[in-house]
Amino acid sequence: MRESKRLVQIFRSLSAARQQALLDYAEFLAGKENAETAAAPPAEPLSIPRPAEENVVKAIQRLMQTYPMLERNEIFHEASAQMTRHLVHGVAAVEAIDELERIFARQYQRHLEALNKDLLLP
Repeated sequence: MRESKRLVQIFRSLSAARQQALLDYAEFLAGKENAETAAAPPAEPLSIPRPAEENVVKAIQRLMQTYPMLERNEIFHEASAQMTRHLVHGVAAVEAIDELERIFARQYQRHLEALNKDLLLP
């Protein structure tokens, strides 16, 4: 017997008050399911194109949006280093942004490797 048919049979066997309670609970669970799905970051990077003219701060913001699944704290140090290279050491914005893109891509690969490792654990 399919689960939905079983659920209908159980529902029909309940009093009106318990039917309402079951409906309330089902709506609660459905709401939690939707909230959990909406709260979960995407598994793959988003496609946010790099503008022709972009400063380093905007690039970091774009890359954070592109890779929402990454832990910001893990990237912060390397991103800060690129900002320092640009502002203090005079590295061109384009060069710093290119390096930022490599950093984010590398962090994403580490993220995938960690996920795969977790899946292989017993």
